[in-house]
Amino acid sequence: MARTNPFTFLQQVRSETAKVTWPSRRETMISTIMVLIMVLIASVFFFTVDQIYSWVFDLIFGPAR
Repeated sequence: MARTNPFTFLQQVRSETAKVTWPSRRETMISTIMVLIMVLIASVFFFTVDQIYSWVFDLIFGPAR
């Protein structure tokens, strides 16, 4: 594998970074809100499932002491 000197490497990195299509502020905010909503939904779901399992196990084995 050929070695690239640091100056050439930085030029290549700068060139590739210029090709990136960065999201707008609005797109970033919408994506962030969507992620937070999905996290909230997932946490409520797993909390509910955990409570149901706990209730079922208490019915079968009795309350934990």
